[in-house]
Amino acid sequence: MLQEVERWLAERSWAAADRPLAQLIERKRATGTTVSVVLPALDEEATVGEIVEVIRRELMDGLPVPLVDELLVVDSGSTDRTAEVAAKAGARVEHRDGILPRVPALPGKGEVLWRSLLATTGDVVCFVDADLRDFSASFVSGIVGPLLTDPEVQFVKAMYDRPLGGAPGQGGRVTELVARPLLNLHWPQLAGFVQPLGGEYAVRRSLLERLPFPVGYGVELGLLVDALHTVGLDALAQVDVGVRVHRHQDGQALGRMAAAIYRTAQLRLSRGHLVRPELTQFERGPDGFVPRTYAVDTEERPPMREVEEYAVRRVA
Repeated sequence: MLQEVERWLAERSWAAADRPLAQLIERKRATGTTVSVVLPALDEEATVGEIVEVIRRELMDGLPVPLVDELLVVDSGSTDRTAEVAAKAGARVEHRDGILPRVPALPGKGEVLWRSLLATTGDVVCFVDADLRDFSASFVSGIVGPLLTDPEVQFVKAMYDRPLGGAPGQGGRVTELVARPLLNLHWPQLAGFVQPLGGEYAVRRSLLERLPFPVGYGVELGLLVDALHTVGLDALAQVDVGVRVHRHQDGQALGRMAAAIYRTAQLRLSRGHLVRPELTQFERGPDGFVPRTYAVDTEERPPMREVEEYAVRRVA
């Protein structure tokens, strides 16, 4: 297995600079492939505007052929000015609840990503988290590039350094403590992914619409594992885009993320019964430690091609 991972790393890991923007635009012109960028957003007014502005300025406006055809921000219930800022910067904004209103929305990032398939049309769908700072257009062009230039590639993750408190590479705490051990032990073919939980990845729609979506934080692990079983390792790739700077979660939020990710892995390993889909954490109060119990995400959305409204749109 180690030899297979090393081979994959040599053949399916690139840098964003390996495919200059001019080359990608020419390939896009030749193939007619369309690209949608989706930013899931919840209270991200401080950062979403700059991300949208960079994508519009460098990948859409003024190019002979825009690399990005569609830029969508899906607001999942913000209480700040996220939607207003994103729209002013040039994105189309949809509220999560307005997409597929027949199905009541559940809280969670995966829910937003799943619904975005119904609100976009691109042959390639590129997801980008809305809390990134010092955003570079290479986060999009880098991961879209292999899908435009190599017909065998179907799923591309970004890889990067994640600094924490000035220390390089220390930001991926849930990755190192939960996701990477799970992948190495149970899906060793995926051991070569540097950032398996990263929120920046581009996928062919023809693959995404075949995959179930965990509604919460387990979505990145779930999509990666299911893509492996659906199209095989050589259809997966990763691209180095440099450094990712973003807002970090506190320790308890990370605990809830870890529980959701473990649950996603457990379900894929056994499809068995979840004995207790809850996580109890502790906070110190005036009289000692107080238990707080949170539900662990247990819902998944079906492959989008099984949704009636999506099937009708495809026929049309």
